[in-house]
Amino acid sequence: MPAAAVKPKSKPTSKPKPARKPLPTQSTAKRPVQLDLPYDPVEKSPLPAGRPREWYITHNRRLKAMRLAIALLDSGVYLPNQARDDRIRTAAQLIGVHPPSDTTCHMVRAFMRYHR
Repeated sequence: MPAAAVKPKSKPTSKPKPARKPLPTQSTAKRPVQLDLPYDPVEKSPLPAGRPREWYITHNRRLKAMRLAIALLDSGVYLPNQARDDRIRTAAQLIGVHPPSDTTCHMVRAFMRYHR
C-alpha cells in the first residue's frame, strides 16, 4: 500500500463542536426561492364603520398605490421617473387589480419618491 493512501489517525476531540448559527444577514434557505409574481396579496380585513365616504376612497387609493409601488419595486423599477402611467397600469394588470386612475399613478410615484 502506498504511503499516500494511509491516513494518519487524528486524536478524538473531547467535545463535538455545536452547529454554527447563521449570521442575521445570511439566508437560511437551502436554495433560492423563485417568485411567480412580484406581488403576493395579503388577506383583507373589513374597514372601520362610521367614517365619511371620502376617507374610504382615499384609504383604498393609498392601499392600491402602495401595492403597485411594491410590485414595481419587485419588478426592478426603482425610480419614480421610470414609473410612467403605462408601466404602472401594466403592473396593475400583472398583479390583478383594476387599472389605476391618473391620481393613483401620481400617488405611486409619490410613494416611490418620498418613502425611500
